[in-house]
Amino acid sequence: MSTREIRYLQVGTHAVGNRLLDPSQRTVQADPERANALTCGHRACQGCGEALGARYVVDAALRATGGRLVAVNATGCLEVFSTPYPESSWQLPWLHSLFGNAPAVATGVAAALRARGLDDVRVLAQGGDGGTVDIGFGCLSGMFERNDDVLYVCYDNQGYMNTGVQRSGATPPAARTATTEAVGPHPGNPFGQGKDVPRIAMAHGIPYVATATVADLRDLEAKVERAMAIRGARYLHVLVPCPLGWGTPSNLTIRIARMATQSGLFPVFEARDGEVTGVTPIRQRVPVEDYLRPQRRFAHLFSHPSGAEALDRIRASAEANIRRYGLLDEEDRP
Repeated sequence: MSTREIRYLQVGTHAVGNRLLDPSQRTVQADPERANALTCGHRACQGCGEALGARYVVDAALRATGGRLVAVNATGCLEVFSTPYPESSWQLPWLHSLFGNAPAVATGVAAALRARGLDDVRVLAQGGDGGTVDIGFGCLSGMFERNDDVLYVCYDNQGYMNTGVQRSGATPPAARTATTEAVGPHPGNPFGQGKDVPRIAMAHGIPYVATATVADLRDLEAKVERAMAIRGARYLHVLVPCPLGWGTPSNLTIRIARMATQSGLFPVFEARDGEVTGVTPIRQRVPVEDYLRPQRRFAHLFSHPSGAEALDRIRASAEANIRRYGLLDEEDRP
């Protein structure tokens, strides 16, 4: 059967279709021979950003290591929907840790491999924002301080989604959760709480820190490959929208993730040894309220008397990110 090459651009985006690129430059996900590390049969919700993020990250790490990879997974959504006993959707050596000790378990795995002389086998640890930002924070800081040879990936869906959408240390201000309800004079998650773990990781001076989203596959894969080329402690923080917890349609996961970056609320950057070395600039800025409005967890901001004040404070946060990381040229700023 005769065939011909098809060339196209993705309509409505700044992305170039894979068919315009040399095969060696195409994404891992475009390769029919990809590892497909998180394979079919898992029980993630429709449109789950975490399922996408985990597959993208682990497939890229497997390619970067030639398949010589061990994964350690904290308890949480990703573990629950991918390994309902006695089944598993993982296609690589995979260990389940407790909610809070994935960095410590990964450190032990790396030490055991080193003791056996298996220096070519690399270790990836992963967890959600609950297991990373809150419960596992001490173990993660210890891993950074010791500079253990582990890439830790946080899939940030901004809440404890597996246990009923409770607030985590990564839940954004004013967001409604089961523990920060949209009631009272200042509904939603209080301002001034939580923590910015990418910046805390940078403060440890570790070799590599980066942020990414599921909306930019090429950027995410490139950061995984760069991280796997480095020895020592590395941290990757990936924004993965959750349709259930965020109250968004399942078909908008990628768009919502893209709007988070284009509004300035989720800066995308990378750092080496505690210093920012590169940022992804805002290419087509969107108003903060356009990002918030499709999410039911922020619906009260557009109806509650205090909503206007909260929106102003969220806009100020976006502006602070834009200034800190230089996400906009001076002429593009309002």
